[in-house]
Amino acid sequence: MIWKWLGALLLFPVQMVYLVVKAAVCLVLPPKLRDLSRENVLITGGGRGIGRHLAREFARRGARKIILWGRTEKCLKETTEEIRLMGTECHYFICDVGNREEVYQQAKAVREKVRMFLVPSNLLFLQVGDITILVNNAAVVHGKSLMDSDDDALLKSQHINTLGQFWTTKAFLPRMLELQNGHIVCLNSVLALSAIPGAIDYCTSKASSFAFMESLTLGLLDCPGVNATTVLPFHTSTEMFQGMRIRFPSLFPPLKPETVARRTVEAVQMNQAFLLLPWTMHVLVILKSILPQAALEEIHKFSGSYTCMNTFKGRT
Repeated sequence: MIWKWLGALLLFPVQMVYLVVKAAVCLVLPPKLRDLSRENVLITGGGRGIGRHLAREFARRGARKIILWGRTEKCLKETTEEIRLMGTECHYFICDVGNREEVYQQAKAVREKVRMFLVPSNLLFLQVGDITILVNNAAVVHGKSLMDSDDDALLKSQHINTLGQFWTTKAFLPRMLELQNGHIVCLNSVLALSAIPGAIDYCTSKASSFAFMESLTLGLLDCPGVNATTVLPFHTSTEMFQGMRIRFPSLFPPLKPETVARRTVEAVQMNQAFLLLPWTMHVLVILKSILPQAALEEIHKFSGSYTCMNTFKGRT
């Protein structure tokens, strides 16, 4: 027993070096991208913003079917028509992911209404109504301090941004595990790792969502063919955070939603577990782990993130 323990102890650092070198090589020589031609994609919050750009990107890269979920039919219908014009089959369903019963009901509707025929897949039968890529993108932000926040608005943020991922994942993950083919994607935020004042509801819900995805990603290690990807972008120029201002916009420009969508789909195709956008956000993570709190507070004040939500006019 002692020799087995010593062997494992000696092998561990070798494994760490190998994995680091492997990751470095992948940065220089990216792996082959996953073929999406047999994948059915469901995007929550798919009617506008990053969700609409994700639908475009998946369609552009050859996804077989795209299903959109959201609360605003007008936006969902517009996006669906646009994706169909690109030559990709697309359907939409009205669904509030913060409502557990509604999620389960609409998940059943997706499987029953969209299903049309069967195709063979690894000795099992992959039904056309089966979702193989779930993109949890739906989110809301209240944009106020704790004391200025309405209780119902705070609950709404937690139900949609966090609990909604529990319900959608529980609805579609079992079939993915059965098929040994699936991918759970979470559009998170760098605010999950570094919170700001004035968005306490959003930062809290995104931190919870990040923990959910970390746990889920580790839990899927022994589940062949089923993987997870978490994307943590910097401030993105959508109407959701309209009015948000930082001190040096030329130095830290907001990300374009089409860039976030492109990098997200690429991460799925490369089976990348976590993606920070832009890459400079890695520096933020390192600084948070080594600097004292007083220094971090001065960074917030100097960069303008301390007051960036004072001019917030975004969509809740």
